[in-house]
Amino acid sequence: MNYKEYTANRISELCGLPLEEVSKLIETPPEQKLGDLAFPCFSLAKAMRKAPQIIAKELSEKFSGDRYIENAEAVGGYLNFFYNRAEFTKDIVNEVLEKGEDYGKSSMGGGKTVLVEYSSPNIAKPFHIGHLFTTALGHSLARIYEFLGYDVKRLNHLGDWGTQFGKLICAYKLWGDDEAIEKDAIGELLKIYVKFHEEAEKNPELEDTAREHFKRLEDGEEEEVRLWQKFRDLSLKEFKRVYDMLGVDFDSYNGESFYSDKMPEVVEILRDKGLLTESDGAKVVDLAELNIPPCIILKSDGATIYATRDIAAALYRHRTYDFYKNIYVVGTAQALHFQQIFSVMKKAGWDWAEGCEHVNFGLVKFPDKKLSTRHGDVVFLEDVLNESVSKTLDIITKNTPQMENKEEVSKKVGIGAVLYTFLKNSREKDIVFSWDTMLDFDGESAPYVQYSYARGRSILRRAGDTEKTADFSSVTSDEEYALVTMLSGFYDAAALAAEKNEPFYVNRYVTNLARQFNKFYVSCPILKDGIPEEVKNARLNIVEAVCTVIKSALFLLGIETVENM
Repeated sequence: MNYKEYTANRISELCGLPLEEVSKLIETPPEQKLGDLAFPCFSLAKAMRKAPQIIAKELSEKFSGDRYIENAEAVGGYLNFFYNRAEFTKDIVNEVLEKGEDYGKSSMGGGKTVLVEYSSPNIAKPFHIGHLFTTALGHSLARIYEFLGYDVKRLNHLGDWGTQFGKLICAYKLWGDDEAIEKDAIGELLKIYVKFHEEAEKNPELEDTAREHFKRLEDGEEEEVRLWQKFRDLSLKEFKRVYDMLGVDFDSYNGESFYSDKMPEVVEILRDKGLLTESDGAKVVDLAELNIPPCIILKSDGATIYATRDIAAALYRHRTYDFYKNIYVVGTAQALHFQQIFSVMKKAGWDWAEGCEHVNFGLVKFPDKKLSTRHGDVVFLEDVLNESVSKTLDIITKNTPQMENKEEVSKKVGIGAVLYTFLKNSREKDIVFSWDTMLDFDGESAPYVQYSYARGRSILRRAGDTEKTADFSSVTSDEEYALVTMLSGFYDAAALAAEKNEPFYVNRYVTNLARQFNKFYVSCPILKDGIPEEVKNARLNIVEAVCTVIKSALFLLGIETVENM
């Protein structure tokens, strides 16, 4: 049962105020001792011609004997509600146990499609640690929107087009080593790409050759297309290895190349609508009325740019998916770019452009640069993930040498630690990379939350079969009630995360839940000799409910749980 809705309905019936208005006025007190909910009666004073204090006192008396509200206390002009703890605990815990991993899910997104574009690495370029910010954020948002009932499509807008491919084809023809590329595709392709730039400084004619190769690629010449496809396939193979480590997948890998033949229509539409003007030979859309620099659609040489491709991509997505939201998880540095293209689409009269959103994020910073990587200044994501797993294995081996499945646990905990770090704060904050913080089993970290889950599972295993019908009247202490109250907030955390496009609300929620669970574990013995059977059984039910919600919340963050640590 939704206790907030129940309380709002009762207030609405008793005072005649519309339910919607009551719902807006109801507050959650800052401290548990002040009640579960509070209703300010000041807005009723004029209509009822009474002082708020008197209204609160009269309303409180009408809640006497309520099954779900144990006490409605008038304090000044406020009416503070205290739930019946036994009833509330029974309702929440039983609902979690009945629904399992479906607890907290919603149908609010039913019939609506949300597109989430994220990760989007460049072909033949390193998949570095900076890509994890967009990948972790996008993966988590996709899961959160699905949890709320939306039909989610995951899009990987690969950087697989542009003049750099002419340079890479030229470099491959001059210095390509197929055997070396087969062993380390990204590393070798990057190596010859860098060599091209070094040699082009000495021999500028190489740039002309590269442009010729890209022109032939655009024209669909067999040799250039074959090499471009080879580079793309090799890159995706390496990217997939990292995606598999993270549990990430996509519904579409349509990159920039996919939209190359769709840009002429965009140019034609903007021209027909009279939006294109000339500026230094280029064709632009003037956005001066919005205090935004003009958006270039065609360069002076007639070539298209990123903006043209992104507008073509948005138009294609609208026609293909008829989306409710089209979310771009891209760094803050691209904020102006998205302002421009969204503004152009709105000027074109495309109402659906209102559903396009740029979800930006900060930078990744390294205070000491002490990361073991074989690639010099480029910090490969795969190296970071492997090092995190290795460091986690060292910690577990030292602390729990007898654990049988150390390698499997280390992989889940090590990768979870990295993901958690990228989702623990508001996405606009920069990430300061620190192994000590990430792998702190006692601090604000994935290992701490994962250990809390493993502790709960260990209790349940030791207890054996648990009676599912429990008497919760004996488990209403502050510690027990605070924990169950937190369970009831799971949906709100997920809904807020979607509303703000901020997974950190789920991260903060599950961390606080783990922290409250550990307080409960210390204060409320479960399997200790002498604990009455009905108390033990009720507490075991609470433990199982907590484990269920921790697992679900971590899943929304892309983090796996472990059964023992």
